[in-house]
Amino acid sequence: GIVADTRQRIGPGTSRMLSYLPLAHSFERSWVEAASLVDGDTHIYFAESIDTFLQDLQRARPTMFVSVPRLWLKFQQGVFAKMPPAKLDRLMGIPVLGGLVKRKGLKGRGLDQVRQAGSGSAPIPPDLIHWYRRLGLKLYEGYGMTEDNSYSHSSNAQHSEPGWVGVPMPGVEVRLSADGEVLIKSPGQFSGYYKQPELTAECFTEDGFFRTGDLGERRADGMLKITGRAKEQFKTAKGKYIAPAPIENLLNAHADVEMSLVSGVGQPAAYAIVVLAEALRPKVHDPAVRQRVTAALETLLADVNRTLPDYAQLRMLVVAREPWSIEDGTLTPTMKIRRSKIEAAVAPQVEAWYGQPQKVQWA
Repeated sequence: GIVADTRQRIGPGTSRMLSYLPLAHSFERSWVEAASLVDGDTHIYFAESIDTFLQDLQRARPTMFVSVPRLWLKFQQGVFAKMPPAKLDRLMGIPVLGGLVKRKGLKGRGLDQVRQAGSGSAPIPPDLIHWYRRLGLKLYEGYGMTEDNSYSHSSNAQHSEPGWVGVPMPGVEVRLSADGEVLIKSPGQFSGYYKQPELTAECFTEDGFFRTGDLGERRADGMLKITGRAKEQFKTAKGKYIAPAPIENLLNAHADVEMSLVSGVGQPAAYAIVVLAEALRPKVHDPAVRQRVTAALETLLADVNRTLPDYAQLRMLVVAREPWSIEDGTLTPTMKIRRSKIEAAVAPQVEAWYGQPQKVQWA
C-alpha cells in the first residue's frame, strides 16, 4: 500500500524523512510512523519546534518531504526575501548560472536531497507547484482524509498536472454524487465515528462510499480536482453560493500574501482578509512600504475579480492586523485556517469595512 507506492516513486535505498506533526495525527501515523516501520529502510528525524524547523530540515536533508501549502509558500517567500522574484526568474533562465541558483535555493531550505516532495491538507496554488518544479523540485499534490487513513489520491510522474490532486491510489474507488460531492471507498477507510452511529450513517452511501464533503471534478484519466468544501460555501445578498477555496488560491499565489480567507455571508458582496508575507510584516509601519503594498493588493484584487463571475467578485481586501497561528486557535495543527474562529473575531468590524470606499483596508 503506502510503502510500496512510496518506494516505487522515490526509488530504492535508504530514505530520510522529517517528522514534525504530532504522531497522533492521521497523516503522520500513516505516512511517517507506519510506513517507516514496515519499510525498515527509512531514517526518521524529528523537528524540535516550529522555531527550529529550517535548522531541522538542514540537519535531516530529507529525500522525501511532504508538507502543507502554507509551509511551501513560506519557503518560497523566504527565497524571495533574499532575491526579488523578477531577478530570480531572470537568473534561472541563464544556462549554467541558472542551475547554480536553483540548487542554492533548494539547499538553503534543506531540500536539495529531496527525490520527491508532496503537498496536501489544503489546496495549493498551481503556480506555486510550477515554481518549485522550475526550481528542480518534483512537487506533487495529494488528497486524503483522516477517515480514509490519508490513503486516497496522489499525483505521480504520469499524472501530475498542477491544480489536480492526482489519481486514485491502488484499491481506492471514487465517484461524484449528483451534487458534485467526492465519494470515496478506500482500503484505509474507517468503520465509523466513535459512539456516533447517526453521524456514521449520514456519512456513508448505501453501498459503502464515504461522503467526503468536498466538491470535485473528475477527468476520464482518473485525475481529480477539488473545487471546494460543500460546508464552506456561503451566500451573499446576491443569493448565489460562493466556494471560498478557489478564490483564496488565487490570492495566495501573490508574493505579498501568506494566507487568506474569503467570507461575506449575507453581505452585498464577498470580501477577503489577507495575512501578509512574514518578511513583509515588520516593514509595513513605513508609510512608503504600506503605500506600495496597498497598490499591489489593489492590482491583485482587480486581477482576481476579472476571473470571477459578478456574484463572486470581492468587494475589498482587508489586511489582518496579526498573523493567524496554531497557538491562538486560528490555525489547525496542519495549518489550515479555522474559518469560524476568524470570522467570529472580526465580526464586530465587518459592517465598518463595508462602510468604507477603499478597496484595500488595514484592520
